[in-house]
Amino acid sequence: MTSRVRVGTAGTGSYVPERVVPNSWFESQVDTSDEWIVQRTGIQARRYVAPGEATSDMALRAAERALAAAGLQASDLDLIVCGTLTPDHILPGTAALLQHRLGATRSGAFDCNAACTGFMTAFNTAEAFIAAGRARHVLAIGAETLSRYVDQKDRGSCILFGDGAGAAVLSPWEDCRQGEVLRTILGADGSGYEHIHMVAGGSRLPPTVETVQAGQHYIRVNGREVFRFAVQRMSELIEELARGHEYDEIGLVVPHQVNRRIIDAALERLGWTDEKVMVNIQHYGNTSAASVPVALDEAVRAGRAPKDKLVIMVAFGAGLTWGGALLRW
Repeated sequence: MTSRVRVGTAGTGSYVPERVVPNSWFESQVDTSDEWIVQRTGIQARRYVAPGEATSDMALRAAERALAAAGLQASDLDLIVCGTLTPDHILPGTAALLQHRLGATRSGAFDCNAACTGFMTAFNTAEAFIAAGRARHVLAIGAETLSRYVDQKDRGSCILFGDGAGAAVLSPWEDCRQGEVLRTILGADGSGYEHIHMVAGGSRLPPTVETVQAGQHYIRVNGREVFRFAVQRMSELIEELARGHEYDEIGLVVPHQVNRRIIDAALERLGWTDEKVMVNIQHYGNTSAASVPVALDEAVRAGRAPKDKLVIMVAFGAGLTWGGALLRW
């Protein structure tokens, strides 16, 4: 039997659009205020794509930065996995577009849709390919253009979402000697699919004039149920990944940036403070699959991932889905 290859995180990268949309912008759209949004979500602003800008454009910028950080060329890649629920097209996949634009001539490419868990699904898939000896260098991406799928008249959802992309290059640990992947988790419970969903656009309810007029192509969120699920799942994931390790061993926690109140409530359940937790939701809002990799990249570049300490990443989202990873940086 082939021995399992140790896998490391060779480099990270991220990109967010230039357009900053502050909370005050929504005051002309719905009955809300900056104070109301900050109090309930912790969000102060988010980024929206420019006209003509799409998911693959942001993914390309994040991928280029991750490759540069890893000291690799696109031609070194064996596989690209892109987590997104907002692809450029229904087909082909965004990963294939990215493969072409990067010039990753040796690489396979495919998308995965696990909503806000998209990057963790891509990351865990990348780790599995390398660990099994099926690939050497894999690019995992999380990228979303959520602003194009938000009903700006729905106060419960329009204030939450932003656009962005984040990426990580995974390689054998012996090549990079950082971010060793010690454990990964993926899970799902499809019975809760209606809590975060888009009714139309798929094969069950294909797009028509009527579905567009009815607003059935927008993301709908059952806020109360999502809050309950997210707090429980975040705390359980962190606890499970940290099991067997002392609190002092943990250097950084990178949670999905869904809502500041959810992050705080999960930490309270664990009895943890936020000193080791990366939070940037105030700047970007909820960027779904891009959330964790953008936060990870910012933390790494700011020196918040201490050498030889543990890094925990967790995410959860529509499906319902969840995922996580434990790394030793």
